[in-house]
Amino acid sequence: MQTLDLSGSESRSEGRLKSLFWPSIRTGSDLDYLGTQGFWVCTLVAAVSFVFSVVLGKPIIGGLMFVFYFLGGVGVRERSQYAAAVVFLAYVADAVVLGLSIVRILFAALLLSNLRATLIASDWNPGSDAATLPLALTIR
Repeated sequence: MQTLDLSGSESRSEGRLKSLFWPSIRTGSDLDYLGTQGFWVCTLVAAVSFVFSVVLGKPIIGGLMFVFYFLGGVGVRERSQYAAAVVFLAYVADAVVLGLSIVRILFAALLLSNLRATLIASDWNPGSDAATLPLALTIR
């Protein structure tokens, strides 16, 4: 694994909580990590929204919400500012209509952090050696 440089030995420049709530980008690895983290946050929001909708007896709406947040997560992974903004605004609108709770406020904060990370990623200057993005593992 080390010969192919797939071991992932390059460490992140900040801790998990800091990267979740106050992300910054110093290297290409940080940029890739924040995109991946944003995808998983949106997937978590999608899964939790689906489960709560099914429990409330609305599985079709829950399925549509799952697809919406999951595809929004794919957009966040690809560093789309539009996808990050739409997912955040839709979740905030949903939280306001259905009522606020601790879980909804926490997820809204995470989605706001995703939006901020996506905006930072768009302004990031990849001019240095540290800016080289890690190789993506693709199947062809």
